[in-house]
Amino acid sequence: MTVSYKYLLFDLDHTLLDFDAAEDIALTQLLKEQGVSEIQAYKDFYIPMNKGLWRDLEQGKIRKKDLVNSRFARLFAHFGIEKDGVELAERYQDFLSCQGQTYPGASNLLAILKEQGYELFAATNGIATIQKGRIANSDISSYFKQLFISEELGSQKPHPLFYERLAMCIPDFDKSSALMIGDSLTADIAGGNQAGIDSVWYNPNHLHNTSQALPTYQVASYDELLKLLAS
Repeated sequence: MTVSYKYLLFDLDHTLLDFDAAEDIALTQLLKEQGVSEIQAYKDFYIPMNKGLWRDLEQGKIRKKDLVNSRFARLFAHFGIEKDGVELAERYQDFLSCQGQTYPGASNLLAILKEQGYELFAATNGIATIQKGRIANSDISSYFKQLFISEELGSQKPHPLFYERLAMCIPDFDKSSALMIGDSLTADIAGGNQAGIDSVWYNPNHLHNTSQALPTYQVASYDELLKLLAS
């Protein structure tokens, strides 16, 4: 097998950035600020609710503005408390944008790939101020030539428009020489499928693929990704 790529498009959350750690800290800070005593109970409701909203966004069922401005109002309403969702969203963004936790080995992976001559780009769904803040507070910011965020591109993965606009920003971009690397079948892999770009499903938890998305390759670790790209 011969693998030949030039442009590596990396998803961030759950691929390089430890979103679970970042979310846990930011939620704790927000809930403490709001005087919540049963913090874990609030988290247990918020996390699956929030994931469901992001899935709805990927499928075009809701707008990002509605997601951002409603999720905390919904959270507190579940516990019988009325809150200003917009105000809480802004405070949460402040807390989350300061979190730059990465997975062990992420920085080393990118350092090796950059040294090998690959052009590295971040390709992420999310809110621009949050993602820029988290990258700036991480140990991987220096490896990327550019950071592509759905909010700034005006389209989110898996829609082909996300990749079309990304391609316009990279000189001499050739999708046959590009590889999308990410953990999400519904965003990263389906996005690659729809855009005609090869993809790597980063699957460290060895999940089963129950979607219609078909990754070109699958790896369970950064070492496996390095071996793939060296083959």
